[in-house]
Amino acid sequence: MNVELLLTPNCPNASAARAVLADSLRRLGLPVRVHERVGDYPSPTILVDGVDVMTEAEEGPRVAACRLDVPTTERVLAALRGGSPSSTSEGAA
Repeated sequence: MNVELLLTPNCPNASAARAVLADSLRRLGLPVRVHERVGDYPSPTILVDGVDVMTEAEEGPRVAACRLDVPTTERVLAALRGGSPSSTSEGAA
C-alpha cells in the first residue's frame, strides 16, 4: 500500500491532515510509511495507492491551492480498508 500526503508549503491544514492520517493508520493497525510531498498540490491531499481519498480520482493537476474538502477520518479509513469512501456514512468514524 502506498500512502502519500501532498501539501503546499506552509499549508494551514497540514497538521490536521497528518493527525487524521496517523489516527486512521493507528486504528487499523497498519504499519504503513507515509510519503509526504511538498510542492504545487491541492493541499492537503491524501492519496492511497494514487487515489485521492476525497474525490476517488487519480492524482489530479499540479496546482498550489488550499483545499476546501479537507480529508476526513471516515474517508481515509474507507480508502485504507480498500472500500469506496462514498459508500461510508458521514459521521460514522
